[in-house]
Amino acid sequence: MRLIEPSGGNIFFKEKDVTFLRGEELRKLRKHMQIIFQDPYASLNPRMRIGDAVGHPLEIHGMATGGEKRKLVLEILEKVGLEPTEKFYDAYPHELSGGQRQRAAIARAMILRPEFIVADEPISMIDVSLRAKILELMTGLKEEFDLTYLFITHDLAVAKYISDRVAIMYLGRIVEIGRREDIFSDPQHPYTMALLSAIPIPDPKMERKRIGLKGEVPSPINPPPGCSFHPRCPYKDDECAVEEPQLAEVKRDHYAACRRV
Repeated sequence: MRLIEPSGGNIFFKEKDVTFLRGEELRKLRKHMQIIFQDPYASLNPRMRIGDAVGHPLEIHGMATGGEKRKLVLEILEKVGLEPTEKFYDAYPHELSGGQRQRAAIARAMILRPEFIVADEPISMIDVSLRAKILELMTGLKEEFDLTYLFITHDLAVAKYISDRVAIMYLGRIVEIGRREDIFSDPQHPYTMALLSAIPIPDPKMERKRIGLKGEVPSPINPPPGCSFHPRCPYKDDECAVEEPQLAEVKRDHYAACRRV
């Protein structure tokens, strides 16, 4: 498998630069951070029983084998709601529904008791009727095990439900970041404003002024000069096409990358 090197920036975990870690040093770090992938149909090996797939990280990190591994796997299957656990332990992925597969993927990420989990659109490919249950599960695990999630989503309603802090990105760059309540009640970047204006209100008597964006999204490979959002921004001026704005503090712990702030 070929690694894709980052084109810029650095990745820090617990104040340690882990951007270019390799080999044994990286393997040790993986014990503390895991990932839940978007597609529950592709993230599990179809030839491995659920119990073996969930317990495999324990063997990789030398934490448990045999009967002890089975005990720990059965415990985490119960935590994620896959019961009766013995039945799911011996099942293959094709015998599970999409929601059950994602619960198994969550169990696999949790088996090592990590501190940090990247959740990459973890409910986008699950039936709408099951999404709330998966979010409730993840929220409960977060509280029980004192987890930190990096939750990636295009659904702002989901972000509002599960997040403490929210970062809004445009063309791969953070344009606004802050506490959840500040982002949703007092957005500062025009792109954030446009996104929030598109969220439906579950009340037919209420109307929200929609901020329409014109034009196509530019190529992320060849972004426009200056502010990357300026070709679609309703508030742009001539300087926006020249000067790339940096994140500036609007108020405590709330930052936006816009010349207007």
